[in-house]
Amino acid sequence: MTHLFAILATALLLPCLLCASAADTESGPVHEAARYLIHTCDATGQFTYRINTDPGVRVRPKYNILRHAGTIYSLCLYEDRYPTALTRATIARAVGFLQRNAIGGVGSHTNMLAVWSRPEVNLGDDTLQAKLGGTGLGLVALTSAQRLGVVDVDMEQLRKLAEFIRFMQVKNGRFISKYIPSEGGRLDLWASLYYPGEAALGLVMLYELDPDPRWLDSAMRALLFLAADREDEEDLPPDHWTLLATHRLLRLPRAWEKKRKYQVLEKHAAELCQSIIGTRRPNTAWVGFTGDGRTCPSATRLEGLIAALPLLKDPLLKARTQHAVEEGIEFMLRTQLRIGKCAGGWPRAAERLPKAHSGYTSSFNRRATEVRIDYVQHAMSALLMYEALQPSQ
Repeated sequence: MTHLFAILATALLLPCLLCASAADTESGPVHEAARYLIHTCDATGQFTYRINTDPGVRVRPKYNILRHAGTIYSLCLYEDRYPTALTRATIARAVGFLQRNAIGGVGSHTNMLAVWSRPEVNLGDDTLQAKLGGTGLGLVALTSAQRLGVVDVDMEQLRKLAEFIRFMQVKNGRFISKYIPSEGGRLDLWASLYYPGEAALGLVMLYELDPDPRWLDSAMRALLFLAADREDEEDLPPDHWTLLATHRLLRLPRAWEKKRKYQVLEKHAAELCQSIIGTRRPNTAWVGFTGDGRTCPSATRLEGLIAALPLLKDPLLKARTQHAVEEGIEFMLRTQLRIGKCAGGWPRAAERLPKAHSGYTSSFNRRATEVRIDYVQHAMSALLMYEALQPSQ
């Protein structure tokens, strides 16, 4: 553990230069990651979605507005810790792109707005649709930027996004994942793993700015439903967004009459951690949590585990979680690109797999050298959260 702290102390904890060019002059993994994201955000506020460092691999032009919103969130985490005019300008441009190209009304529901996945923006084959997770992450991004004072977001816009999320929730707290106008509106044929946690996090973050009990009640019911729905499962999914939302909700002032509900959420967080730790590879520092060297699944698991650490009551589970976090952070530091046009970013995988590996496919190896904004934003978020754990900081 000491050697890892030494790496972070020398690489991450340099004095912050509070000037417009600070993100360009500081060195270290977090600053390099932020610099990558800042430099891939063009004048319109759109990020370069993905690049392949192997020039022989053809990259199809696509975009993902959910990951755009998630990248704004991670840049806000960076701005909160290392404030610079350059980062703020990037966040403002990216928020503007989101508002202009994705946020729009929901049919005749004048009290709602949603984040739309538009074919002309995403460049995919899917029809126009509003994904629960898109509006959840849009709310996360906009409330993050508003809280920092980077942009002045109309509170009514935030409330209307939250109303769409509530519209997508049924009585027992479960969420419907998609709204597709061409198929009649709410479509309950597919359930996303991550959308409920993203929606709950957005609602909690709005509640912090606008303490309307509707937002907190909806988030609480969503998280309680997930806990109840997974109660008898042996292997829980690595649902990091739910851990982030649970952490954020439980740090709010607690009402005594809801003590039992808080206990349910704490138990669910502990069970999610137990599952993540139980399925990770023992040599995580070298192969990542999934054993095949993919970086993004390791980064998201780290985000979840770090968010859950303050909630864990069992000393043994807490110690095991801390150990898993330290090995995971070592993996992220080891796999970050240091040179070339994608310096500061993370490839999809640490390396190509040999044919004898159980995870080998030609597609895996073709994409192993791909750098995508969500790979970078999740890794940077995990490193920033890890920094915040250290008492010396």
